[in-house]
Amino acid sequence: MLDVLPAVPLVTEDRRHHNRVKVDLLGRFMLENQNEFPCRVDNVSPGGIAVISAVEPRTSERVILYVDHIGRIEGNVVRQFRGGFAVQIQATERKREKLAAQLTWLANRHELALPEDRRHERIQPRNPIIEMVLDDGRRYQVKIIDLSLSGAAVACAVRPANGSKLTLGTMPGRVVRQLEDGLAIEFSTLQTPDTLNESFR
Repeated sequence: MLDVLPAVPLVTEDRRHHNRVKVDLLGRFMLENQNEFPCRVDNVSPGGIAVISAVEPRTSERVILYVDHIGRIEGNVVRQFRGGFAVQIQATERKREKLAAQLTWLANRHELALPEDRRHERIQPRNPIIEMVLDDGRRYQVKIIDLSLSGAAVACAVRPANGSKLTLGTMPGRVVRQLEDGLAIEFSTLQTPDTLNESFR
């Protein structure tokens, strides 16, 4: 069974000035020491962003985020919470207006484009047969059709609903689309080639 992520606190610093948009986007962030880590964005506004990550930067540390469908965002950490941190975005007024337009588009988009979205290099697993565990504990053997740093398409008979949480091998994720012969799955965090090799060898 997957652990349930904690409720994400609001980005309070910009609550009165900007509307938050609830999202579920993968990305990476870089600390001041230039170390990079995968992350997931839970909510964002032109003034702030809530980031889900096992790594928690120190308060006031400057970070640079690269978020799918949004791009580069810079800001300072204003708070840590269990499982992540909040960032106050530092940007020009023009950049904030562009971000607001992107968020409006995201808020009206029904789902992320997977697996047709080719943002990430496709990887061929050494063994395409792998176990998929649903959130209720049921287990199935499935075949990987397509694998990338952000997700996978699998051939299987079972059809959990879109949004259902599951684990593919050792990788937590969720169903984002029903395919003709299976499912499209988005991983909870953006992976690296090394982590994929460990999980799908």
